[in-house]
Amino acid sequence: MYYEEISWRCDGHEFSIGLDRAGTGPTVLLLPALSSISTRREIQPLQARLAQSFSTLSVDWPGFGELPKPRVDWRPEIYEQFLNHLLTQIVPRPYGIVAAGHAAGYVVKNFARYAHAAGRLVLLSPTWRGPLPTMMGGDRALFPRIVRAFDLPILGALLYGLNVNRFVIGMMARGHVYADPAWLKGSRMEAKYAVTRTPGARYSSVRFVTGRLDPFQTRNEQINAVQQITVPMFNVFSDTAPEKSRLEMESLAEMENVQTVRLSQGKLSFYEEFPDEAGEAINAFLIASPPG
Repeated sequence: MYYEEISWRCDGHEFSIGLDRAGTGPTVLLLPALSSISTRREIQPLQARLAQSFSTLSVDWPGFGELPKPRVDWRPEIYEQFLNHLLTQIVPRPYGIVAAGHAAGYVVKNFARYAHAAGRLVLLSPTWRGPLPTMMGGDRALFPRIVRAFDLPILGALLYGLNVNRFVIGMMARGHVYADPAWLKGSRMEAKYAVTRTPGARYSSVRFVTGRLDPFQTRNEQINAVQQITVPMFNVFSDTAPEKSRLEMESLAEMENVQTVRLSQGKLSFYEEFPDEAGEAINAFLIASPPG
């Protein structure tokens, strides 16, 4: 892997974002999920396998990753602008895009607007709604208040520490992210925990959890965007993913312009826990799928 940093300016702040390159051949852009513990590192095992056939680039999202982040009111427009920057300035019209979780939602939205942003699209455990709105069946007036509380200088840091710690990370990972309860232990746990402790991490984390970063507001918005996409599209998720999230993934599987593979192992981050199975399915699609 070859490490780089790119500069990005947002709301008057200029900061660095990490990216990794590997392999040779047609270019494939890999985008990790958005979550309190997500970085491009989660997609590196899959990147290493795709790099055997493709020139790959994985990149962190603004507000996430391992580098310090500014205090910004992170919102969907920022992520839409950043993705458009990637696809016009950093990696214009790649052979394919592989996007996980909420990243898949942002890429779908971009593809609906710009018909040929890339030649192929792979969605990994695609989601469009944050954890709290998913658990509570929709948005609530309380959620913006939570964000404001987490933004406060002293109280916000205390609340963040109480809600994002090793115990909570482990509990959420076992319930939703990894199939093996022992997978996130030792050095893996410490690496994930370190991500949550980087300066400025709480501002994007709380907005993701409360649904402030959702690329769509309803399932119908997502479905309508997917219907507009004309390039080959591949939906990959685990049969044992959390039920509420899996139902959203199944709704995409019913669409005529979406190819779907359900893997028998893993949960939301199956591509991190079982990269061989994920890599095999994705490689087959990218190689066999005709150009869009």
